[in-house]
Amino acid sequence: MVHAVALFILAGLAEIGGGYLVWLWLREARPAWYGLIGGIILVFYGIIPTLQKFPSFGRVYAAYGGVFIILSLLWGWGIDKKPPDLYDWIGALICLVGVTVILWAPRH
Repeated sequence: MVHAVALFILAGLAEIGGGYLVWLWLREARPAWYGLIGGIILVFYGIIPTLQKFPSFGRVYAAYGGVFIILSLLWGWGIDKKPPDLYDWIGALICLVGVTVILWAPRH
């Protein structure tokens, strides 16, 4: 379980970090190398989820979506200085419960 969580977090940071650099390049007129590095990081984001041990692509990406939401709130708070409000945290908690159900529900 620790391995799975670590990969979800690493993938999330790669997607958010890469996307953020592309955002800065295109929306805030940063140098083109921001976009290039962001694009390279996004390629790694595409690779990292394939290292998960779960056999189902759809379930891995669905669960990752919940983790991504939480990491996005934390990124916005830490990097953009936009603290999440109560409803952001409630929504993130709901997503985390959903991730748990998707990945670890007993199936036959």
